[in-house]
Amino acid sequence: MKGVLLGVDYGDARTGLAVSAGKMAFGAGCVVSKSMRKTVEGVAQAASRREAVGIVIGDPVNMDGTKGPRSEKCRIFADMLAERTGLPIIFWDERLTTVNAHEILSEINVRGEKRKKAVDELSATLILQSYLDQQEDGDRI
Repeated sequence: MKGVLLGVDYGDARTGLAVSAGKMAFGAGCVVSKSMRKTVEGVAQAASRREAVGIVIGDPVNMDGTKGPRSEKCRIFADMLAERTGLPIIFWDERLTTVNAHEILSEINVRGEKRKKAVDELSATLILQSYLDQQEDGDRI
């Protein structure tokens, strides 16, 4: 399936977004809300605006590969999002993406409030790019 994919790094307060229509992922902002329902609505609107054909959501599995409370909360969010949008959802292992995002932002000297705003969007970009990198010849979703 070809078309625009939306990458999502779900968080309790900020949810990072990324977008791709090919082989490269690009940051697409954040949804800022502590309400899961409002976050679902914000992500659904972003998917609709970009005419997304699927959503790649980072799955926060534990370092040993087990699924903990964060992963289960993410799956509840994903179920609500799938029901709201009707789009296919792909879960993608997001281990260390936030750590990597912080390292990248440190390397380019992004600090304080700017870092707080950038880390979730960058994490979503890394999640989506990792998914894209694993696909063969454009076969996605």
